Amino acid sequence: MDTSTLLIAFGLTLIAGLSTGIGSLIAFFANKTNTTFLTLSLGFSAGVMLFVSFVDIFPTTVDSFESVFGDNALLATTVTFFAGMGLIALIDFLIPEKDNPHEAALVEEMGKPAAPDRNFKRMGLFVALSVAIHNFPEGLATFAVSLQGVEFALPIVIAIALHNIPEGIAVSVPIYQATGEKRKAFCFSFLSGLAEPLGALVGYFILLPFWNSTIEGALMGMTAGIMVYISLDELLPTSEKYGKHHYSIIGLVLGMIVMAASIIMLK
Repeated sequence: MDTSTLLIAFGLTLIAGLSTGIGSLIAFFANKTNTTFLTLSLGFSAGVMLFVSFVDIFPTTVDSFESVFGDNALLATTVTFFAGMGLIALIDFLIPEKDNPHEAALVEEMGKPAAPDRNFKRMGLFVALSVAIHNFPEGLATFAVSLQGVEFALPIVIAIALHNIPEGIAVSVPIYQATGEKRKAFCFSFLSGLAEPLGALVGYFILLPFWNSTIEGALMGMTAGIMVYISLDELLPTSEKYGKHHYSIIGLVLGMIVMAASIIMLK
């Protein structure tokens, strides 16, 4: 695998992860939450991830496994797909529900507290940790997809970046409430996003030295499972919480259309 492909994959993963910082900046400088934008963007992200997982990544995984498992390639793909879903579901179950970053956060909650609040600080730190834990397998998945080529990966990276924006808001709000310091809130939001490129680094150092069709298939199958789970458990429910159901569905369909057009143009 050539160096330019690896650098592009790392760069795309870094962009996706650091978009949590964009969410933090929006929380600081916007006077009101743009719920329409967040609903559309989350729906769009879900549409991209769902479409590419079922239409492209799943069949590609079957193809990768055929040289190793033959007629059992579909079975192997199905196993890795649900293994990916199981991994991200396990992470979700291990995180206390009140500290889970899936709750919709609003810019209007950024009012400076009268005095430091330990409860808000604790909640902010746990949300930042939760986002980082979620971002780690996302980073590995983004890195795996990016290795297939920038044209294929770009819509997925944009989708993941968009879905990281409200996570950045979710991290910033309670930390700013606790400390009244924008810099500290931004730093925690920024650092939680670094878990994505960290996931890419783990993939590079642990998996690439042994890279073959089996590892490629397993990673792609798990990536599909991770993205489907994130779409159904995180993106669509959070999109609905912003109170604009029809915009959520419009975003979902637009995401599917963009991903479909991207796949057709690359064939």
